[in-house]
Amino acid sequence: MKKIIFTVTNDLNHDQRMIRICSSLATAGYQVELVGVEKPRSSPLMQRTYRQKRLGCFFTTGPGFYAEYNIRLFFYLLFRKADARCCIDLDTMLPVWLTSKIRGGIRVYDAHEYFSQQKEVISRPRVHAGWKWIEKNFVPSFRFGYTVSQSIAEEFKKLYGVDYELVRNMPALKELPPKPQLAEKRLLYQGAVNEARGFEYLIPAMKAIDAPLDIYGDGNFMEQTKKLIAENNLAGKVFVKGNVLPDQLDRITQQACIGLNLVENRGLNQYYSLANKFFDYIQHGVPQVTMNFPEYKRINDEFEVALLLNDLHEESISRAVNELLHNRQQYERLQQNCLIARQQLNWQHEEPKLLDFYKKLF
Repeated sequence: MKKIIFTVTNDLNHDQRMIRICSSLATAGYQVELVGVEKPRSSPLMQRTYRQKRLGCFFTTGPGFYAEYNIRLFFYLLFRKADARCCIDLDTMLPVWLTSKIRGGIRVYDAHEYFSQQKEVISRPRVHAGWKWIEKNFVPSFRFGYTVSQSIAEEFKKLYGVDYELVRNMPALKELPPKPQLAEKRLLYQGAVNEARGFEYLIPAMKAIDAPLDIYGDGNFMEQTKKLIAENNLAGKVFVKGNVLPDQLDRITQQACIGLNLVENRGLNQYYSLANKFFDYIQHGVPQVTMNFPEYKRINDEFEVALLLNDLHEESISRAVNELLHNRQQYERLQQNCLIARQQLNWQHEEPKLLDFYKKLF
């Protein structure tokens, strides 16, 4: 039985992509281990079909965290036998590269994001230089890998000569219960509350939108988001709910009227993005407002499940959301298109690409 170790820097209970990937590989007969971080507010690990390990750190953010976690991860991996080690994004690449050199085995890169092109990275020159150095010097030595969008795969091929597979962030196809009849229409943002997710524009735009907004998630822009809510006097209209477990999030998404997936065009990571939430909204039959970026446009041209924004002006956001709230004919057309698209855009269709990748790897 081949053993694969995956490495991340987040909370294992909430990473839906890694839960899907590890569960699929475990079911297919691989011995799978997922290594992540023990955070101060981490809830007990959920029971899974694969092994999970959290490494505690003294530092929780910033360069100190990345340095400490990478050192701890290196020593953990050094004494773990594996046929393949897979780093998720650049922030665990160095210990995977080094331990694969020492212990042997195949090394794999799963590029959840175009890490060096995130807004929070490129807006800080010294930080950007550091991550770009890692990317430039180590990605070429990860000959085997996969990523979440065709555009990112093409960019890596152009820059580093690597041929990465495409394994997109799609939820599993599940039976969809009847949509509940709620007293009011509610908007939903789910996922990381991070820089470049458009909160600076969305929060003020909510003053002109005829529905409340629920935000489920956490991230590096959470405090700024709460401050924006207070500054715009929207405490009774915009509600920060924090992280919930995936099963709970499924029920919440099912009850939403409109999903929001706003992304700033600040760095290629954002421009080439294909977020989990985009497919989650489709899977639950929820029309959405998202960006007119290449990957979203590619899918929307085929299925028409969203209204696409050309910019993040407050007026553009409020106009699009109110259009979906009040144009019943358009809303129902997009909703029906979601129900058609969900039959194709799901993990059952995407999973064979993952299994084929590891079958060929070994």
